[in-house]
Amino acid sequence: MQYKILVVEDEEFIRSGLQECLEMEDYEVAVAGDGEEALLKADDFLPHLVLLDVMMPKKNGFDVCRILRKKYPNLVIIMLTAKGEESSKVMGLNIGADDYVTKPFSTLELLARVNAFFRKLAIKTEVPAFASETAEFCGIKLDFRKYEASKNELPLDLNVREFQILNLFCKKRGEVILREEFVQLIDSSSNSRTIDNYIVKLRQKIEDDPENPKLILSIRGMGYKLDA
Repeated sequence: MQYKILVVEDEEFIRSGLQECLEMEDYEVAVAGDGEEALLKADDFLPHLVLLDVMMPKKNGFDVCRILRKKYPNLVIIMLTAKGEESSKVMGLNIGADDYVTKPFSTLELLARVNAFFRKLAIKTEVPAFASETAEFCGIKLDFRKYEASKNELPLDLNVREFQILNLFCKKRGEVILREEFVQLIDSSSNSRTIDNYIVKLRQKIEDDPENPKLILSIRGMGYKLDA
């Protein structure tokens, strides 16, 4: 899998240098020179990770970070901050950034941090986080990259866990999925009761009658399957 990175930096020299280095590491790279362009590129490019400068024209990095974090909860965001701006680092982390790198930075250090995030992502998604980008069944439409869902054209308010569960259901549509598979997907600290609670809440959102489910069926002593 080729990971996608969006570089958001208003200084052309830094922007092009980062793009060249990342592409040499076999990442797919898109670039943006200001905050407004960054948001447009993110929606179009759908990156896995964003390198985001703080001080930019049109819309600063903090505003961009807030918007991206709300729209794409699983997106990795690394802020690029000026040396000595401790308050910027704290603020960035508080609004949703995953990490920060101080300018001037070592390209090798930045690459090491990027690679480390993707190693963690690869381990976490031994069961793929997204088997496909979209799915549709029984009036329900799902976009797993944009975290958008609707039923009969009305929006569904699903959280990240619920998207992950539905993606696994879609990947194995009609198959029985053991509770252990959900535990592996979601969190190794989860247990059967936790998984059952997730399913109950998901049924409340997608089933016509949650007390008499027709889509997510319970298989006694095993787990669940999507009958769609």
